[in-house]
Amino acid sequence: MTTSRLLVAILNRFQPSAATVVLGSAIAVGVVAGSAVTLFRKSIAWAEGFYWEQLLHWLMPVAAISVAVIPVLGALLVALLRGWGDRLTQTNAEQTNLGQTLLRALMAVVSLGAGASLGPEGPSVELGSQLARWLGQQLQFSTERTRLLMAAGAAGGLAAGFNAPIAGVFFALEVSLRSVYGTGGGQTNTDISAVVLAAVLSAIIAQVGLGPEAAFHLPVYELRSYGEYIFYVGLGVLCSGVAIAFNRCLTWMKAALTGTVPPVLKLLLGGWITGMVALVVPEILGVGYETVEGILQGAPFSPALLSQLLVGKVLLTALCLGSGFVGGIFAPAIFLGAVLGALYATVLPLVLPDSVVISAPPAYALMGMAALLAGTVRAPLTSVLLLFELTRDYRIVLPLMASVGFCSWLVEQVYPAVPEAPAVAVAAQESAIDLDVLSNIKIAEVMTLNPLCLKSQMPLLQAAQFVTSGYYHSVLVLDENNHLSGILTTQDIKRALSAFPQRSPESLIVADAYTPEVLFTYADETLAAALKRMAARDLRQLPVVDRHQTKRVIGVVERQAIATAHATALTKRAIAEKISAHQKLDSIEPERPTADTISANIPPEPPAVPVHRYLQKPHEQGRDLN
Repeated sequence: MTTSRLLVAILNRFQPSAATVVLGSAIAVGVVAGSAVTLFRKSIAWAEGFYWEQLLHWLMPVAAISVAVIPVLGALLVALLRGWGDRLTQTNAEQTNLGQTLLRALMAVVSLGAGASLGPEGPSVELGSQLARWLGQQLQFSTERTRLLMAAGAAGGLAAGFNAPIAGVFFALEVSLRSVYGTGGGQTNTDISAVVLAAVLSAIIAQVGLGPEAAFHLPVYELRSYGEYIFYVGLGVLCSGVAIAFNRCLTWMKAALTGTVPPVLKLLLGGWITGMVALVVPEILGVGYETVEGILQGAPFSPALLSQLLVGKVLLTALCLGSGFVGGIFAPAIFLGAVLGALYATVLPLVLPDSVVISAPPAYALMGMAALLAGTVRAPLTSVLLLFELTRDYRIVLPLMASVGFCSWLVEQVYPAVPEAPAVAVAAQESAIDLDVLSNIKIAEVMTLNPLCLKSQMPLLQAAQFVTSGYYHSVLVLDENNHLSGILTTQDIKRALSAFPQRSPESLIVADAYTPEVLFTYADETLAAALKRMAARDLRQLPVVDRHQTKRVIGVVERQAIATAHATALTKRAIAEKISAHQKLDSIEPERPTADTISANIPPEPPAVPVHRYLQKPHEQGRDLN
C-alpha cells in the first residue's frame, strides 16, 4: 500500500473532524519544515567551510587568485545539477514539484556556499511550502486545504530561518494566505491556528538543531528625542528609492541575460564576475550576515566603503540571480537596509547643526533593515514583527513603523507592480491563480447562459424574500426593456431598509436599493481579464454582455467557475505531459463552445419567461446565479 493510500485509509477509519485533520497536518508540516530547514542551513555552513577553507587551502599554492576561482567552480556545479534536473524532469514528470524543490535546495547550498550574493530564506520558504504541498497531496486534500498547508510550510520555513516564529506567522498571513483568500481576507481560526502551530514547531526544531541564538546580536536601542522621528521618516524615503532601484535591477538583469547567453555560460560568467568582486570587495559575497553583524555592533565603516557595499550588493545580487545561481533576496534586502541605514546615520551629522544629536549608526541600520525588506518583498507587517522579535525591545516599534510605513507606501505609489521575488514568495506564487493558464480560456467557455434577473420595479421586500430564499449573494437587475440596469446584493437590501426609515418597507422597490454601476465583460474576453476586473472590487461574478449592445445581458461568469476552469486546465496540462508525443489531448476532448457559436445562438433579446411580472427564470441549459 502506498503512503497516500495508507494515510487516506487511516483518515477514513477514524474520521476525525476537519479542524483535527488541519491542525494535525500543521503539526506534521512544522516538524518536517523545521527539520528540513535545519539540515539546509547546516549544509550551507558545511559548503562554506569546504569552499573557503579546504578547497581554498588546496588551490592557494597553484594560483594567487584562487579566491576568484571558487565562485566559478560553484557556478559549474550548479550548471551540472540544473542539467541533471532537466533530464530527470523530461523522463519522470511526476517528480517535478518536490524533486525540483529538493534539487533547488541543493543548488542553493552550492550557490551560497560558493559566495553567490543571495540569501537562504527564500529557499527555506520554498522548501517548507513544497513539503507541505506534498503532504497535502498524499492526504488527497482539496486545493484550498493544500494551499493552507503550503502557507503553514512557508511560515515554518521563515520561522526556522530567523528563529522568529511570530514573523513567520505574519509572513504567511500577509503574503501566502492573502493569495489564497484574496485581499478581502477569509481566514478562519483553524487556518490561523494551523499556521501558528507550524511556525512554532518549526522554530523549536531549528533552535534544537541550530541553537537558540537570534539571527543577529542587536544593540540596545535608544531614541534621543521625539524630533528624531523625522529622520527615521527620511530614512524610509531613501529606503523606498533603493528598494525600487533594486527591484528594477533584478528585473532588468534577468531580462538582459535571458535568451542571449547559454545557461552554462551565464552561470560561468556570473561566477567569474563574482570571483573578481571577491578580490576587491569581499564583504558583499554570500549571505553577508557577518557584515551586517559588524554594522550592528558599531564597527567603523567609512562612507566611501558603505557606498561601495550598497551599489556593489545591488549589482552583484542581480547578476547572481540573473545568471542562474539559486537563492533568495531576503538576505540581500536586509544587507542593503543595514548598509543604507549606517550610511545615512554617518552622513547626517555632517549636514546637521552640532546642537542636533541623533542615535548611533547601528540604530538606523536596524530601521533600514526592516524598511528596505518591506519595500523589496512587499511585507511590511512581517518586517516590523521580524525586527521587533529579534530585538525584543518595545521602544523600537514606533520609529520602526515610521520607517517601514513610509517606505512601503512610497514603493506602492511609484512601483505598484508586485516585484518578482524568486523563491521568497514561492508559497504565494503557488497559491495564486496562474493568469497565463486563464489567458488561454475564453469567458464563453465557462459562463452561465441567461442568468436569473429581477426587474427594477419589483417591490424590495418581495425581492428580498426571493434572494434570501434562494441563498443568492446577488442578482442582476433589468429595466422595462430587459436591458442591464444594475446589480442587487444582500448588502444593498440591508442598506436600503435602514436608509429610508421614514418610508414603509412595502413602498420600496428594487430601484431604490440596487447598485447601478456595474462592471461587465464580453464573451470573447479571457478569464484572466475577468478575474483581474473582479479582483479590483472583490466581486464574485460579472455579467457578460453583447460587445455591440453593452446593455444586453447574455450570461454571467462567476469566480467559482473561473477557479474550476483553472483547476481543470492544470489537470489537462499535467495529463498532456504524460501522454506520448503522437497522441494529443485535444482528440479526446469534447468540442467546447466558443464566443462566436454562443453569440450566433443568442436571440435578439433575452427571452422573458416570467414566474411573475418581475422575475425572469433562466433557460433549462442555464443555472442559477449565485
